[in-house]
Amino acid sequence: MKTRQEIKALAREAMREQRSTAILIGLMLLVLGIASGALDMIVMFAFGMGVLYYIVYTVGAAVLVVVGVNLLGEYIKVWNREDAKVMALFTGLKVNFLRKLGGVLWQLLWTVLWSLLLIVPGIVKSMSYYFTPNILVDCPDVKATDAIKISMKITEGHKMDVFIFILSWIGWFILSVLSLMILYVVYVGPYFYTADAGFYIELRNKALREGRITPEELGKTAQELGLSSAY
Repeated sequence: MKTRQEIKALAREAMREQRSTAILIGLMLLVLGIASGALDMIVMFAFGMGVLYYIVYTVGAAVLVVVGVNLLGEYIKVWNREDAKVMALFTGLKVNFLRKLGGVLWQLLWTVLWSLLLIVPGIVKSMSYYFTPNILVDCPDVKATDAIKISMKITEGHKMDVFIFILSWIGWFILSVLSLMILYVVYVGPYFYTADAGFYIELRNKALREGRITPEELGKTAQELGLSSAY
């Protein structure tokens, strides 16, 4: 398995091959989030926090969640040196919308429930569930409630690696805030998501090789996963 440093280096190479697309994908989600928030404010000031406001807020949040899942799929393509497409964030809304939304909500529910016990168990479980959205978009035949189980298998023995991977970006995120998010849009965001995709692929393939998961669980063949028949 590649080290975190190797994954980041490969992510930078992959990102350079589709730099404009990689930037636009992340920028589109950011713009959509700002637009959704602005619409919420407009509705609140115009009509108050009534039924209409909560409908607009809920629909907007649901769309943002699914677009965010679709975004992960496009960065997986960037990592794999496949053609990523900005509009796939939106055309993908027609594909398994409720499944993607349900899978993320299921992940959130279990993370919150574990966090109610103590902070540490909540953090540990959130590391176990980390790749749930990646699985939802990468493996369209996996059920929403099964995606979290597969994520737990993929991260088995690697929860600390996931935690360290996330922590390793804190410096970049701080610089992004100091740059008023300009650095995030043009470099940090695409870099992070491409590296995240590579980290997911590496741990997924390691779990396959070690027999913790099978291609059948992912609804794919070994060839579709880019592995040899023996993997």
